Amino acid sequence: MENSTARALATTVGRRSFLKMAAVASVFGATSGFASGNVTRAATEEEVKNPFPGSKMVKTICTACSVGCGIIAEVHNGVWVRQEVAQDHPVSLGGHCCKGADMIDMVRSEVRLKYPMEKVNGQWKRISWDDALTKIANKLADLKKKDGADSVQFLGSAKIGNEQAYYFRKFAAFFGTNNTDHQARI
Repeated sequence: MENSTARALATTVGRRSFLKMAAVASVFGATSGFASGNVTRAATEEEVKNPFPGSKMVKTICTACSVGCGIIAEVHNGVWVRQEVAQDHPVSLGGHCCKGADMIDMVRSEVRLKYPMEKVNGQWKRISWDDALTKIANKLADLKKKDGADSVQFLGSAKIGNEQAYYFRKFAAFFGTNNTDHQARI
């Protein structure tokens, strides 16, 4: 069994191909060493102390879950550039979980949904908030009329706090169903 595997691997890359790849790799390694010389410089003391001059520190709250840990966000020209834990925050007491520590990357992600989208003819297109809410309300009303209120389930999230969960549950009750649950049980 081992000999057949070795033979299959040996026939995949021949001696000549191996030598060509080794030559290309050697040339690439040698030239990248020359190309990267003197590209960077040591940061000045001022740059280390304050890499974003003119930025402001904003105390805010992490939205990864409903705990509400404190974050001090550094904002430069309207862009969130760095974050620190809020040492004096009464909930987090100067700590972060892994989700809170990564909050800045989630906010700045290129794949983050920033406005309502609708799929039309296989393509996503941007719609207004009014259109999105109207379409959702109409769809809920149609489902309730056609199949009854229990044809819908409302799923909560770890991102909502106690007060929001109260309103969420009230909304479901006014809609006419007890079908509520939390996303952690899915």
